[in-house]
Amino acid sequence: MKSFEYAAPRTLKEAAALLSDEWGETEILAGGTDLVTSLKQHITGPKRVVSLRNISEIKGIEIEKKGVRIGAMTTLAELAGDRNVKEHFPSLVAAAIGVGSPQIMSVGTVGGDLCQRPRCWYYRNGFGLFASHGGASLVREGENRYHAIFGNGGPALFVSPSSFGPALVALDATITVAGRKGKTRKIAAQRFFQTPKNDRDRETSLRPNEIVTYIFIPIKGLRNATYEVRHRHGLDWPYVTASVAFQIKAGTVSDARVVLGHVAPVPWHSAGASKALNGAKVDAASAAKCGEAAAQGAKPLSKNAYKVQLVKAAVKRAVLAAAA
Repeated sequence: MKSFEYAAPRTLKEAAALLSDEWGETEILAGGTDLVTSLKQHITGPKRVVSLRNISEIKGIEIEKKGVRIGAMTTLAELAGDRNVKEHFPSLVAAAIGVGSPQIMSVGTVGGDLCQRPRCWYYRNGFGLFASHGGASLVREGENRYHAIFGNGGPALFVSPSSFGPALVALDATITVAGRKGKTRKIAAQRFFQTPKNDRDRETSLRPNEIVTYIFIPIKGLRNATYEVRHRHGLDWPYVTASVAFQIKAGTVSDARVVLGHVAPVPWHSAGASKALNGAKVDAASAAKCGEAAAQGAKPLSKNAYKVQLVKAAVKRAVLAAAA
C-alpha cells in the first residue's frame, strides 16, 4: 500500500477544507469496506485520506415532519434496525439485510454504499474503468456474466454496485452534499448516479471536494419493497435487484416506480414497467406483466442473457411483496 497522510477532522467544514479539487489526490474514508480494499489493490493512491468517523453531525436517523433524514455515516446495521425506516421503507431494510455479513453491516455506511466504486473484476485488476486493452473492450470479448444488460451501448459496461441506489431512486429520495465554506447541494437520487464518459469521471455527480452528508426520503405512504437475486446470501453482490414503490387507491396502482439494480452502470428506472403497473390491480398476472415490461430493451452481452429472466422474476416478486 502506498503511504499517505491521514486526517480525522471533527467537523464537516474541516473535512471539506482537506479535500482536493482533483479526483485521486484525496480520498474519503467512511466505513472503509471499499476504500481499504482499493488502497491495497493500488486502484487508488491518494496523497491524503480524510476520515469522517469523528463527525457526529452526519450520523444517525431522524424522523421529520415530511420524511426521514438518514446521516451518511449511519451504518447498515443501524439503518436495518431503525423503527421508522422499518415502518416506512421496508425496501431499504431488505437492501441492508441483503448484504448479509454482520462485519460489513456494522462498519459499512449508507454514504459509503452510494459512493463505492464498481466491482467489475477488470477494473479491480487494474484494467481501468472501461476495461479496454489495445482499443478493444475486454468485457465485450471476455468474461461478462456479471455485467450490464441495460445502458451498455457505450464503453461503460460495469454495473452500479450500490445496494441502496435502486430503492432511493424508487422512493424519490434527495441526497445532500457539502463542499467548502459550508456550501451544500441537494441532488435527486436519480441524478446522483451517472455513467462516466471517460476514465477520469466518477460514477456519481459528486465533486472531488464534496462530501455526502445525509439522505432525505419523503414519507408519501408508498408501498415499497426490494427483491434481490443472489448466488448466495452474504459476502456477495446480487445478480439482479428490483426495487418498487407505488400507491394503491381504490384497489388500483398509481405513482408506480420500478428501478433495477446490478443491470446497468446506474440504477435503472424502467419507465415501461412503471407504466405497465399503473392502473392495474396487483395480482400474480399484473406483477408478471410488469416484470415482462421491465425486461424490454435489454441488450445482453455474450454471457449474461440469464439476467433477463432474473429481471422478470425479481420485479414480479418485488411488486407482490410491496402489495402485501
